[in-house]
Amino acid sequence: MTGPPRAEQACRDALRACLSGEGLQSQHLLVACSGGPDSVALALAAAFVVPRLGGTVGASVVDHRLQPGSETVAQQAAQTCSELGLSPVRVDVAEVAPGSTGPEDAARTARFAALRRGAAAQGAVAVLLGHTRDDQAEQVLLGLLRGSGGRSLSGMPPARAFGHTDHPRRPALRLLRPFLGVSRRATVQACQTAGLPTWADPHNRDAEFTRVRVREVLTDLEAGLGQDLRPALARTADLLRADGEALDQISDRAYDELGSPPWPVEAVLAHPAAVRTRLWRRMALEAGVPGSSLAAVHLRAVDALVSDWHGQGAVDLPGHRRVHREDGVIWLRDRRGG
Repeated sequence: MTGPPRAEQACRDALRACLSGEGLQSQHLLVACSGGPDSVALALAAAFVVPRLGGTVGASVVDHRLQPGSETVAQQAAQTCSELGLSPVRVDVAEVAPGSTGPEDAARTARFAALRRGAAAQGAVAVLLGHTRDDQAEQVLLGLLRGSGGRSLSGMPPARAFGHTDHPRRPALRLLRPFLGVSRRATVQACQTAGLPTWADPHNRDAEFTRVRVREVLTDLEAGLGQDLRPALARTADLLRADGEALDQISDRAYDELGSPPWPVEAVLAHPAAVRTRLWRRMALEAGVPGSSLAAVHLRAVDALVSDWHGQGAVDLPGHRRVHREDGVIWLRDRRGG
């Protein structure tokens, strides 16, 4: 008996490895399906793999209501998931609120909120997203464009916490990206050979969005070099993530040794710059500085209070916080209190 087509097998293998690695056999999972080939291929793989691991799988189709006909697209995606055997399948409407961070971030925030609601309604312990190796490569390039550090260049994590469940005995909700090692071409081929309908999001061709322009630049760069750069970029993300996790562990130990701020300058300066940056970040976050507004420029300015001290003034951080050096000690205070 012949097995499944190669592309479909690659999707199955990636999902099986992810779920086994996370210890999520015999659990109820939720596939986030947009109707595009990546998420439909994920639904296809999940319909085969999850029951064989002893679990169950449903789907959430998020309708952003940002394009004409989005309801029809959502219903088609939901029908495809149901026909594959996923259950329950629900369409969740995302309330996209305009914001200062742009339409992409606003849609992402609304989508994740809808997925959390869907997971809670179904009792799922993890939400599965169909991001591919191509998406990871584009994420690394976006980080390079922003001049970001290793945290950004490490790309999207394959697994992370995604909130809490409402049941004391149920594991915390997880967000999984099992296809980060699978090419976009493979997901398209898997859908085609299975005869599954998919939807091409016109936003993926709209040059108004930075990610679309990055995708075009990446394609041009590969054509000019005669080389597929996506595997190398995704591999770079994996390596940087591993390095970052090691540095995070070292920084956590250093933070515990320092105790709660204020901190003596000499004690902080004893750590290398990569560790100090993480110390400043954690100090700021635990003091209530919003992480979405905390940038590398803030952390560099704070670090200069110990690494390049020449009597400069305090450093203002988002969230009305201020860091300053006084009598050989680093303080963080609420600047509204004077």
